Amino acid sequence: MVDIERETDIERLRQVARLLDRENARLHGRLVELTRMLAEARGEVAVQLQLEIDLLQQTLAARNQALFGRSSEKRAPAQEKTNGKPSVPRRGHGPTAQPSLPVVEEIHQLDEPDRVCPQCGGALAEWADQFEEAEEIDVVERSFRIVRHRRQKYRCGCGCIETALGPHKLIEGGRYSVGFAAGVAIAKYADHIPLARQERQMRRAGLIVGTQTLWDQIFALSRHLEPTYRALFDYVLEAPVVGADETTWQLMEKKRSAKWWVWAVSRPEAVFYQILSSRSAEAAGEVLRGFCGIVVADGYSAYPSLQKQIREAGGTGVFDLACCWAHCRRKFVEAEPHYPLATQMINLIRELYEIEERGRECGDLAALAELRRTESAALTEKIRLWLAEQACTVLPHSSLGKAIGYAQSFWPGLTRFLEDSRIPIDNNATERALRGVAVGRKNHYGSRSIRGTQVAALFYSLIESAKLSGIEPAYYLREAAARAIANPGTVTLAADLRATDTT
Repeated sequence: MVDIERETDIERLRQVARLLDRENARLHGRLVELTRMLAEARGEVAVQLQLEIDLLQQTLAARNQALFGRSSEKRAPAQEKTNGKPSVPRRGHGPTAQPSLPVVEEIHQLDEPDRVCPQCGGALAEWADQFEEAEEIDVVERSFRIVRHRRQKYRCGCGCIETALGPHKLIEGGRYSVGFAAGVAIAKYADHIPLARQERQMRRAGLIVGTQTLWDQIFALSRHLEPTYRALFDYVLEAPVVGADETTWQLMEKKRSAKWWVWAVSRPEAVFYQILSSRSAEAAGEVLRGFCGIVVADGYSAYPSLQKQIREAGGTGVFDLACCWAHCRRKFVEAEPHYPLATQMINLIRELYEIEERGRECGDLAALAELRRTESAALTEKIRLWLAEQACTVLPHSSLGKAIGYAQSFWPGLTRFLEDSRIPIDNNATERALRGVAVGRKNHYGSRSIRGTQVAALFYSLIESAKLSGIEPAYYLREAAARAIANPGTVTLAADLRATDTT
């Protein structure tokens, strides 16, 4: 999407204008032709032609929206009951609590010449333990230091010499600590700062280092964390219900650039990523290897294709597929500007989510199951009848027709959540887990090698899982790496670390 207000590339703007002008001319030509035909037609033919004209107008508006419009799906919240009283808008907020920040006290005193009473001219004395207090948040700049480890030597009269142990090293004979490597990894994969930008920041702080050296540190760190990454994959697929989604990733090897795909599989407290060269059913099979539970996903064809392949191959376990109501709703949101009728479906889906919200507030799967069995089941039947009724009145290839067709074709998956309270109504959790990947992709454009994709997948998996488990990612990487270096092969999952810290 091109943001006309912010785009500064004149040539790109010129190309967009040419494309838009050409498309407008084509659509207007077709519109004129259909208008003429409509004037000559009668009865049902006229109705059909009018639908065609409406579709062309919708297509033209969609083109303009894609090029120049907003992409947000947010809608105004439903009006709340206020008993006839106008709501008072909230203005501002108080200071945000900062329980994690250290507090440093600074005492300010009057200079000696100023310790004179302004009223009588007498001497001012300190009033014990009486202060006027105010807080401000200050910044302490990041700094680097050289830690010189001096390992004491010991000797015996017999000639034996012993030396004290030093710290475990990230790289044998290396100069950079585990904490340094973890900091570089966090900056790149959690804060999305490319290595070249980190290099400039470090140089301003007094550290002279190259991007290749920074890469060497995070690559070495990733090798120590490889067993944890593999264990995380197994841990995610042990869940009875997982979400699956995918997004693009650019591989920029020398002399070629290719579109790869980040596949994400998630459970509530963890997410696992793999970056693969395709978006095929075979790739989905690699990500869902051996999984026999329930997969919540959008309508992408790779998942049902994989189910079919497993059945035809005589596989012993086939995963079940539940579909995402958020994706279904998105189709109707796209159609709403051109078909106000779509608002009815959006409101029905909103009611479905309101039932889910009430169920989550109970905090009990049994209560949620009962709500779904009664209220949600009745509402989904109402939705099914609405879809069947409206399908006869719109063009199948219009945006509303496509939205209705999408919902009807995936209806068994959309209603699968009614049978099992463990199944979420949508796959938004997995989509949220891909936000960090999308921001990173925008900042450092992708990976420059296949090895780079593997390292990126590893760190995104560990960092995002730490977030989901409620653990500070930098602390988690340092702790997991320190354990793995001290005892090679040690696995430290974020969920387990949180449980250990809690106890």
